[in-house]
Amino acid sequence: MTPTKCSTKVPNERTGKMSSGLISTRHRVDPKKELSRILREDAAVRGVERKANSEKYNTLKPKTVLEALDEAIRENRWQSALKIFHLLRKQHWYEPRCKTYTKVFKVLGNCKQPEQASLLFEVMLSEGLKPTIDVYTSLLAVYGKSELLDKAFATLEYMKSVSDCKPDVFTFTVLIGCCCKLGRFDMVKRIVLEMSYLGVGCNTVTYNTIIDGYGKAGLFEEMENVLADMIEDGDSLPDVFTFNSIIGSYGNSGNTRKMESWYDRFQAMGVQPDIKTFNILIRSFGKAGMYKKMSWVIDFMEKRFFSPTTVTYNIVIETFGKAGRIEKMDDVFRKMKYQGVKPNSITYSSLVDAYNKAGLVIKMDSVLRQIVNSDVVLDTPFFNCIINAYGEAGDLATMKELYIQMEERKCKPDKITFATMIKIYDAHGIFDAVEELKMQMISTDVGKKRLTG
Repeated sequence: MTPTKCSTKVPNERTGKMSSGLISTRHRVDPKKELSRILREDAAVRGVERKANSEKYNTLKPKTVLEALDEAIRENRWQSALKIFHLLRKQHWYEPRCKTYTKVFKVLGNCKQPEQASLLFEVMLSEGLKPTIDVYTSLLAVYGKSELLDKAFATLEYMKSVSDCKPDVFTFTVLIGCCCKLGRFDMVKRIVLEMSYLGVGCNTVTYNTIIDGYGKAGLFEEMENVLADMIEDGDSLPDVFTFNSIIGSYGNSGNTRKMESWYDRFQAMGVQPDIKTFNILIRSFGKAGMYKKMSWVIDFMEKRFFSPTTVTYNIVIETFGKAGRIEKMDDVFRKMKYQGVKPNSITYSSLVDAYNKAGLVIKMDSVLRQIVNSDVVLDTPFFNCIINAYGEAGDLATMKELYIQMEERKCKPDKITFATMIKIYDAHGIFDAVEELKMQMISTDVGKKRLTG
């Protein structure tokens, strides 16, 4: 994507700042993973496409291709994963395996690409492979995550007709999870009844999936009823995931009294908390403005030898930042670094957001300097946050520079990026920049989604 090149003079450009290199663009690359390195570069992705369309590249080393495929899947880059997979199929040593297809279905599900999954399934059949229960379950997951529940249930029905691919508890749990995320609890009850009819019992993961779904939907009575069924079952007792789902649900709703009550009850059941449990308590107390209790939890953690993690510190920093308690937030950030806990993109986003609301532009400059001297991996939400902060501060030169450096960091602008910059340029009457950004947005995936939507 071509960066914005606005020749119009912008107001309030502060002098004495770094004119370039606001954020370090250094990347650590493993030279042994050639294809993995290739996939990180736009030009090299085109090179992969050329390889995929040629019979010439059919003697690559198995480890190189398979590691590249695994990395693309792990990072949810479905387009790159498909390119590498098709390149894999051209290798002279390639043998079709259901396990490989299952992994590619996983990334297609995470990225909600049901059409691509259907095409891939046809390719699989054309290679003479007989789908396994894992293949059908992963295909079902793609449809479910893409909100195509009719297709997901149709896949489930087809599985029942295949002798050695009868749906198991994992298959049903995946489908239940998809229904919970879509708020289709009527279908959840239907699935559980069908499981009972087929003699497939719920396991701990199944119960936890339903409990978590009800809790996030605020259906607390139903959540507790499922927990009671789980305890009565006897074969699938509550664990720390159940613990965290229950107290997290009440904590997120602001009902700290019920959260504390269930914390004690799970302790009495012999279920011990983990670091996530304490993070939930800290976030919930912080959200409710109960800072003393938040501090008590942190002290209790240290006494129980639970070391605060990056997530823990991020929660506390965000809590104090939103409350406008900048000095307290800075103290926590200094302690974080002193303890050797590495800040991440979320940490810096919280700092920038708090400084912006407090009108402390100098502090935002300090954050940029710290990032330059670190190897922190930045993401699009961070750039959105800091672009908005400098834009609201009237420093449009830095805002534009940060937008350009998004490309250098391989962070794609999203609808929030474009909307933020367009709003700020429009407020300053820089209409040529507004029009240029609108054209860029149309030429990107963001614009294409808006046009097709």
